Amino acid sequence: MTKIKICGLSRPCDIAYVNEAVPDYCGFIINFPKSRRNVTPEQVRALRRDLTEGIAPVGVFVDRPTEEIAELLNDGTLAAAQLHGHEDEAYLAALRKLTSGMIVQAFQVRTPADALRAESSSADFILLDSGQGSGETFDWSILREVRRPYFLAGGLTPNNIPAAAAQCRPYAVDLSSGVETDGFKDRKKILAAVAAAKGKD
Repeated sequence: MTKIKICGLSRPCDIAYVNEAVPDYCGFIINFPKSRRNVTPEQVRALRRDLTEGIAPVGVFVDRPTEEIAELLNDGTLAAAQLHGHEDEAYLAALRKLTSGMIVQAFQVRTPADALRAESSSADFILLDSGQGSGETFDWSILREVRRPYFLAGGLTPNNIPAAAAQCRPYAVDLSSGVETDGFKDRKKILAAVAAAKGKD
């Protein structure tokens, strides 16, 4: 059974959908106006209040101040922070001094060398993607030599989760656009994706 994260939640109905589907993680893109799924810390706190116990909320950040991330982890709003910018090991060390919350570092993977570089991260988990939320799959054979647990992202849908799980054996799969219709989260697709990750019909 593969763990699953549904990312890019921004509306109360999105929370209702994940509460029904019960993925392991759900994600919020915080203070990144370039994303149409962007939410503020205040919006996250409001949405988080209605989230079912047992679904771990993850904040997705791009080059944000460490203090901003730590506050949301330390006050219990988030269970983990997912870093998608130019954060380096010095940044991770600075964040570690402020919080004990889980850190996931995202890497764009195009070659085996990219995958090996990701493996050296001091983050608790790494996330391997074709790009910064590109919504496109990549050559999964590149990940053959990755030995540490990782989140797999990029172009995943309810239909290709079983193949991704079988070929890559990731710790978790991470979906956003793959569970949307016309740019908005789709209840049926979320339910199907979680069922696929859990190996259910």
